[in-house]
Amino acid sequence: MSNERAAAPVVIIGPMGAGKSSVGKRVAKQLGVPFTDTDRVIVREHGPIPGIFADRGEPAFRALEADAVAAAMASGGVVAVGGGAVTHAATRDAMAGARVVLLTVSPEAVAERINGSDRPLLASGGIDAWQTIMDERAATYAELAHIVVDTSRRPMSHVVDDVVAWVRGTTGGTP
Repeated sequence: MSNERAAAPVVIIGPMGAGKSSVGKRVAKQLGVPFTDTDRVIVREHGPIPGIFADRGEPAFRALEADAVAAAMASGGVVAVGGGAVTHAATRDAMAGARVVLLTVSPEAVAERINGSDRPLLASGGIDAWQTIMDERAATYAELAHIVVDTSRRPMSHVVDDVVAWVRGTTGGTP
């Protein structure tokens, strides 16, 4: 049974702009496991996320996201989920049993990263909207996270190394 524990998926959560996709992809590569970015899966299967929000609304998007997370969890490896994925009960349920990494980022650092983005929840509010969303989700992020790694001003390689070391530690030293 310890083998099943070693195979428990690693889920990367955190606010938009924290680096979930970039970190997740590199962690998966170092561990030699599959990587799934659930936002990319949704875009591939259903079209651009801003369009889904505009045409069908956030609840419809969250339902698609919950399905994508459940499928990614079944595939295993490293899974990066959208910033708001944790707000949906079915998505949180789908993440049960995973090793959850919370990436955090300061408002100052994220402002540089999200400038000019087409992220639907930031369309009218920029960094103030980001902070409001972050404040609303902070408790849920903290509740789900097994480890917290800040990405604000650290080289990506250091963030990845910290996550890989933690994952290997949770599997008894094997990838």
